[in-house]
Amino acid sequence: MVKKVTKINPKIIKIVNLLIIILLGVHFLIKRDYEISYKVNDYQITEKYYKKDNYYKVSLTNKANNHTQVILKNDDGVFVVTPSLNKSFKFMSEWPKNSSQSYILECLLNDLNKDSDAKIESTKDGFKVSSLVNYPNNDNLVRQEIITDKEFNIKNVKVYDKDSNVIILVTVGDIDFSPKFDSNYFEMNVTNNECSNDECNTETTANIIEDIIYPLYVPTDTYLSTKDNITTDNGNRVILTFAGVDPFILVEENVSVSKEMEVIPVNGEPIMIGGVIGAKENNSLYWTSNGIDYYLTSSTLDNKEMMTIAESTKNSSTLVASTK
Repeated sequence: MVKKVTKINPKIIKIVNLLIIILLGVHFLIKRDYEISYKVNDYQITEKYYKKDNYYKVSLTNKANNHTQVILKNDDGVFVVTPSLNKSFKFMSEWPKNSSQSYILECLLNDLNKDSDAKIESTKDGFKVSSLVNYPNNDNLVRQEIITDKEFNIKNVKVYDKDSNVIILVTVGDIDFSPKFDSNYFEMNVTNNECSNDECNTETTANIIEDIIYPLYVPTDTYLSTKDNITTDNGNRVILTFAGVDPFILVEENVSVSKEMEVIPVNGEPIMIGGVIGAKENNSLYWTSNGIDYYLTSSTLDNKEMMTIAESTKNSSTLVASTK
């Protein structure tokens, strides 16, 4: 049996948008708000949306270590909140409008609007909507499929790489189309205080970094040049300077949990690094993992190389293979 594939004409893209809205089982012109639970790879995600003000709150919990972070959008902007650290990044950019995010409905709609060659395909159990994606920090991700049942209830979203491997799998769980939100639910202080599990209330920290984390990946003809260990009021700061063809600097500092909420402005966008949400700004990356704040910067490396270096610290050791 040959499956019927229909190419979407730009003139009927509004119909496609309506289809995606129906994918969630209800017409958003009638039902304003929703709360959805997802499973995305190793994450448990809850997305809560308030249509009246276009607010949303997306809680991401890493199932491996129970680490929770929250993406919050309100009148003040877009934030990534880490309750366990009493810290938040405030993003001064168009994110997420300028990129794909498989677990945010707004981004799925944007992807379809931008792809005039998007396709709707009937399947045995329902429908499949395919479109291109835009992940600026991972050009290996090229397309996605939104899978629904015959009633257009969304079941999952699959994001594929260039070799047609599924890299991101979003599985939809419970959907509540009548959630009740307090008037201050989308405020920063409420978001920071609502996390109730043990990890959200405490963060493993150390006064001194005893085991320096070196990246397992270093660009060709680049090597560790200097290592500086500086004493600070909260412990110490390690500065690793790499020289050569593609020089870069990696700074590590023990986490300090603030008594008051710390909001850090970032002229960039959120980015997933080593299982946590960090920040990308110009030619720099920031993230926190296992009680250590990381800062990576380079004037020559491109996005892909910097991400590879940052990711390589996740399972790193205290050994360095290339030094001079």
